[in-house]
Amino acid sequence: MKQTPYAEAIPLGSVQYSDSADPRCPCVLVLDRSGSMSGAPIEQLNVGLQKLRFELLKDELAARRVEIAVIPFGPVVRQSSFQSAKDFRPETLRAGGDTPTGAAIEYAIDLIELQKRTYKRNNVRYYRPWIIILTDGQPTDDWLHAARRIHEGEAAREFSFFAVGVRGADMDLLRRLSVREPLRLQGLAFSEFFVWLSSSLANVSNSPVGEAVALPLPSAWSSD
Repeated sequence: MKQTPYAEAIPLGSVQYSDSADPRCPCVLVLDRSGSMSGAPIEQLNVGLQKLRFELLKDELAARRVEIAVIPFGPVVRQSSFQSAKDFRPETLRAGGDTPTGAAIEYAIDLIELQKRTYKRNNVRYYRPWIIILTDGQPTDDWLHAARRIHEGEAAREFSFFAVGVRGADMDLLRRLSVREPLRLQGLAFSEFFVWLSSSLANVSNSPVGEAVALPLPSAWSSD
């Protein structure tokens, strides 16, 4: 793995594994908290994160198998690690700063790679990791290298990357980042989005490792 400067700042995860550990379903949330998210957007994003935790805990297998890491950016918070769903207690995000999209994505990819090493060290099977970015802005850094890493990682089936634009997002740029068509969040429907995410992660975590799972689009999304 070709590490970026962000990899060295990644802390060790807090999840403990045993020989009989369930397969794990890792998901990284790359969340824009730049200045343009001030007011209602950041408030609804925080409500949505709490909703995600609540919904995951309603499914016994998802609570055991899903692991979440949150990477806020504006600037990038380089203290992220994976937490099991039952230990996931998202901190309140505050808006401010610019939009270093490329740096945040690179950090997420590095975090995924290091987490997979942890799984392999502990003989833990895992589902293909997810990386989800929610953003309302235009990147203020160089994102081209991050885009290359996304496309290479998708081609190698190392992870699945999903781009979601909040109001004001540059959807054409998100198309250049993602191999999938990016979708726009309707209004500030963060809670609805995170309910869908929880349901989708639960469906994946209840399936055999490696099996393709059909995921219907949530009502909170719309095509651009």
